[in-house]
Amino acid sequence: MGMNIPEVSLPRIVIIGGGFAGLSLARTLSGNRFQVVLIDKHNYHTFQPLLYQVATAGLEPDAIAFPIRKIFKKHNNFFFRMAQVKSVDPEKNTINSSIGNLTYDHLIIATGSKTNYFGIEGMQEQSMAMKTIPEALNLRSLILQNFEKALLTADLAKQRSLMSFVIIGAGPTGVELAGALGELKTHVLAKDYPDLDLRKMQIHLIEAAPRVLSPMDPESSAKADKYLKDLDVNIWLDTAVKDVQGNKVFTNKDKVFVTDNIIWTAGVVGAAIDGLDEALTRPNRIEVNEFNQVKGHSNIYAIGDVAQVNSPATPKGHPMLAQVAIQQGKLLAKNITNQTQGKPMKPFKYNDLGSMATIGRNRAVVELPKFKFQGLFAWYVWMFVHLVSLVGFRNRVIVLINWIWNYINYDRGIRLIIRPFTKKPVSSNIEIESESM
Repeated sequence: MGMNIPEVSLPRIVIIGGGFAGLSLARTLSGNRFQVVLIDKHNYHTFQPLLYQVATAGLEPDAIAFPIRKIFKKHNNFFFRMAQVKSVDPEKNTINSSIGNLTYDHLIIATGSKTNYFGIEGMQEQSMAMKTIPEALNLRSLILQNFEKALLTADLAKQRSLMSFVIIGAGPTGVELAGALGELKTHVLAKDYPDLDLRKMQIHLIEAAPRVLSPMDPESSAKADKYLKDLDVNIWLDTAVKDVQGNKVFTNKDKVFVTDNIIWTAGVVGAAIDGLDEALTRPNRIEVNEFNQVKGHSNIYAIGDVAQVNSPATPKGHPMLAQVAIQQGKLLAKNITNQTQGKPMKPFKYNDLGSMATIGRNRAVVELPKFKFQGLFAWYVWMFVHLVSLVGFRNRVIVLINWIWNYINYDRGIRLIIRPFTKKPVSSNIEIESESM
């Protein structure tokens, strides 16, 4: 089996990963100057910031996914192949994949990040991650299945465990997920399950740092904390998880949580691929220079979450954010074009456009470069930014209609167990791959 890519006289650019970084790069490149080959193990791009809404029955997965081939249907000399890239051979300018080998003139690694469990015993086997659409659907099924089970048990302790949630990690994903669960409890599940005592549904948000949303301003953190407590979320700060045994979560404060719904949102590492070991840094990211060239290689680049730009200004690299990936992709497309024309490349400089998180209806925190705000207006800004960032007009319309419907009716209409989920043991308890590799 081979990739069946035609041989042409144009330089071949191979991009591994169809996430924010790879997509941004491929869309900026000119098909008249290069042959562009994009490889991903899925045939769609995932808008990861809204995965939590798929997991909590607010959106269907096709609202936040878009076919990669459709994105590039009007691009010349563009080829997409669905495959898993296994390794790189820099000496031969070749990649090895699940469907064969392919040579390149320029290689861009945009494989994103993957879940990091920090070696916590039992965490991967017992918890749910939320980095991909299949994982979000699994979580949706698990939540609904456990409420169905809660109806059938006479064991009050087991019923409480089935209806309780422990979310580990109070970054934007954890905070947004906790807020969505709080709204489910208040507005939806109480109506769906009138014969259950919803007071037994406890939502616990565990964070090792002294405040939620710790990378943001303390004022934003305090407001998010208040919003979560308004939604009956229990917040446990300065609390680290030590290990997991079955449905028990043990912490450093001798507090034990009992739940059948353990959700991990606490950390990621780079999803580097084999063949560039000399450039790997902690946490499993690829060291690149200011032009995103991989250490020791002039025609191999890394962008997005998997790349670490080491400089005095960024000793730990740039944050693993979509905006960093998008900006790196756009600049690298221009730099490769400049390089082939003998023009100088421009160093990457991150333009921080701000950060935000939403905590249920009418509640959000937004931080822009020059000012910050919270509440209803912040919520409108959060919705607008996420809508315009989605790929495809259809997706924007579907998401907007869903949001309007859910807002008017206090509803989450997609409470469907389409694909029942059963936990399966896995061999490693270190990490799980993301979607863009």
